[in-house]
Amino acid sequence: MNAKIPEGKLSEKWSNYKSHAKLVNPANRKKLDIIVVGTGLAGASCAASLAEQGYNVKSFCFQDTPRRAHSVAAQGGVNACKNYKNDGDSVYRMFYDTIKGGDFRSREANVYRLAECSANLIDQAVAQGVPFAREYGGYLNNRSFGGVQVSRTFYARGQTGQQLLLGSYQALMRQVAAGRIQLFSRHEMLELVVIDGKARGIISRDLETGEIERHSAHAVVLATGGYGKIYYLSTLAMGCNGSAIWRAHKKGAYMAGVSWIQVHPTSLPQHGEHQSKLTLMSESLRNDGRIWVPKKQNDTRHPNDIPEEERDYYLERRYPSFGNLAPRDISSRAAKERIDAGHGVGEMKNAVCLDFSKAIREQGKDKIEEKYGNLFRMYEKITGINAYTEPMLISPSAHFTMGGLWVDYELMTTIPGLFALGEANFGDHGANRLGANSLLQACVDGYFIAPYTIPNYLAGELKTGKIDVKDPAFDFAERKVRRQLGDLMHIQGHLSADYFHKTLGKLLYDKCGLSRSKEGLEEAIKEIKMLRERFYKELRIPGDGKVNSELEKAGRVADYLELGELMCYDALTRNESCGAHFREEYQTPDGEALRDDQNFCFVSAWEYKGKDAEEELHKEPLEFTEVELAVRSYK
Repeated sequence: MNAKIPEGKLSEKWSNYKSHAKLVNPANRKKLDIIVVGTGLAGASCAASLAEQGYNVKSFCFQDTPRRAHSVAAQGGVNACKNYKNDGDSVYRMFYDTIKGGDFRSREANVYRLAECSANLIDQAVAQGVPFAREYGGYLNNRSFGGVQVSRTFYARGQTGQQLLLGSYQALMRQVAAGRIQLFSRHEMLELVVIDGKARGIISRDLETGEIERHSAHAVVLATGGYGKIYYLSTLAMGCNGSAIWRAHKKGAYMAGVSWIQVHPTSLPQHGEHQSKLTLMSESLRNDGRIWVPKKQNDTRHPNDIPEEERDYYLERRYPSFGNLAPRDISSRAAKERIDAGHGVGEMKNAVCLDFSKAIREQGKDKIEEKYGNLFRMYEKITGINAYTEPMLISPSAHFTMGGLWVDYELMTTIPGLFALGEANFGDHGANRLGANSLLQACVDGYFIAPYTIPNYLAGELKTGKIDVKDPAFDFAERKVRRQLGDLMHIQGHLSADYFHKTLGKLLYDKCGLSRSKEGLEEAIKEIKMLRERFYKELRIPGDGKVNSELEKAGRVADYLELGELMCYDALTRNESCGAHFREEYQTPDGEALRDDQNFCFVSAWEYKGKDAEEELHKEPLEFTEVELAVRSYK
């Protein structure tokens, strides 16, 4: 693996790269085709930016409109080191917070570039009309997020992702109207086409007709989000899946950091056995909300009836420097520890309290409503509880995947011509993502990085000519897709795809979730293998193979059953605790993660070696020149 990190000082690497990147003459750009799969913030911004330059772009999404991309669910804000509060923020401070937040398991050069480009994003978004919150005098406002001690998060109440997505959607549709982007909604990518070692197109399925289609290009971009829905119960929308990146992995793209899965601390708790998802409450609520549990075990009193002296504000007690703004991995594990110890609240005793009474007394209800009003309304619609008068009940739930396709500094995978953006790559977050960095990475990848790095690659493709969809590689890929769809339809067992998805999700949450152990992971690998065998014997898909949502689900679950095994194997081979990867055997006496920098200061990248074959591990060493590896402490 060659990460292609530019020479020079850390602060000059991106400038050096841009200064020497190859360019494509404007007259030649119309000769080059690019496929972008995914229309969330990363995909829409990338497609719009490349089309603006003059390339021919095809944009794909499985939703009925790009506006339904899951970027809308990132509610709390987007980070940028503008230092508007004059509280000591800087590019370096943001870089260090992100490196530390990821428990020193991310690539220095990429993280510094993320911080460096962050300030430009705010200017871009404001120019697009994103209605960021403003102070009385008109200045853009900021708030804090977990894992930092400055205010660098720009926000639009509790709907920042939606507002940013509307900005990228407008840019995308402008290029659609100009004829430079062909938009294929309700299309799902089912296979990557590789010709002579390079990504040259995709096989997709029209979800409204069931037709299988071929699409060729000189470069393919995957911006399809993360695979957190593998747990079934998660904060992700039901349609979110990992199939695009997994199909690319099976064609030669390495997967990296696969077991680094973020569990979000502020989700609504599970309330029954028949739920299909969990609802995310923005982390921004932790700015003013205080988290606590009853000191008494199995306390059945209503939260309002528990006096102050009988409440355990456990984050403030354990992490006094950061308190309720401790990073997500630490906050989630702390909540699980209290719940497991019998201090949980709610009907299923699986939640903790998020209390705004002190903030309302000090600031007034109007001020809290101004900052979080839509979140409080959403909470009341779902639960029937008025959080202005009693605490919200929250619990940890699967959320974000730090792992994904391995990419180099140019965001290109190990397959030349295949790029991965946003949550689809293993990214900038290491073993734990800081809040409000997901919107940032998606936007920076799409608006500011890919528009330089993809043309740098395409400059060498001018003599290639049009890619012919009649090439034998397309024939082979289409036959493979049709065979898989047919095989799934013909199993004719008696269990639904949802049954296998739920079973896999619970297994992973118990044994490869907030905490892992050698014994549990080995058991999980065996159980997943058996579950996969049952899947191919007992699955039943009703209906026919044309327009069939159950067939769509089955294909995604088939991929999850393979990906889930790799997740467990990745966790099993990393004999340390770091960030969201908490191995029970490797912890400090007071229960914190215990890293092993001597043996595991690398990114695990996995190469697919064929059906039922063990994947091969490749190690990308992580070298730190600007920061010292330190024990991560928020106390």
